[in-house]
Amino acid sequence: MPRTYNEDGFQQASKVKDSEYAKTLPCNKITISDPFQWLALGLNDFVRSPIISLFYGACFAIAAAGIVGLIYLQGNHSHLVILPALIIYMLIGPFLALGLYDTSWARERGKQPSLLHSMKAIGRNSTSQWSFAVLLVVAMIFWMRIASLLHALYPSVAGASIIDFAPFLITGSIAGFILASVVFSISVFSMPLMLERRVDIMTAIFSSFNAVRSNPAPLLVWAGVICGGVLIGFATYGLGMIITMPILGYGTWHAYHATIQKKH
Repeated sequence: MPRTYNEDGFQQASKVKDSEYAKTLPCNKITISDPFQWLALGLNDFVRSPIISLFYGACFAIAAAGIVGLIYLQGNHSHLVILPALIIYMLIGPFLALGLYDTSWARERGKQPSLLHSMKAIGRNSTSQWSFAVLLVVAMIFWMRIASLLHALYPSVAGASIIDFAPFLITGSIAGFILASVVFSISVFSMPLMLERRVDIMTAIFSSFNAVRSNPAPLLVWAGVICGGVLIGFATYGLGMIITMPILGYGTWHAYHATIQKKH
């Protein structure tokens, strides 16, 4: 039986009716400037919780540096480690973010966040959370398979012109954009929903997708902000993630609260 989170306390949960399984929670209308406010709120949370922020930032940084290091060490055989490394990153990333969401959540409720309490966030709705992490891994493997098929369009002759590359670049870009849009739409608010309200995985996915569908422009901006933060992290061999990932995690929590309507 799915459960929903009781907002009167962190640890209290109550059962809900079967009719509330796999439903779509309503969302608010947001503006295109809101993502920058979420970023500012995320920075504020980072400053107010430096130890927790740096702990999770370091975890993200170590994971990213490990991926970059493995690819560098493997050289010509780097393709053998890219997929396994990314799968591990896709599995641990959402759970590291849960600790950041818990920290922002505690501050919103006037409580003092703690590292230990944030780490326990992983177990609050573990079945749905792990199911969602596996879903992200399946989506990534699916993209890898599509990418290998698209490689057939790559020019086979040396010194090919840009026109020869056009089918590969255009098709790959369209396919990548579509898949990335779908993954972002179903994931941007799913983990916060499963943490705070303890909804089932389908309710989280439907509600997240509906929020993005209803607010495409602002959430496209937020997606760009997230991509920028991740790129900065990998470009600095993971070091940048010590700062960028906690801010983005906190910002995503504030984005969730601004977009998904609160329970009454």
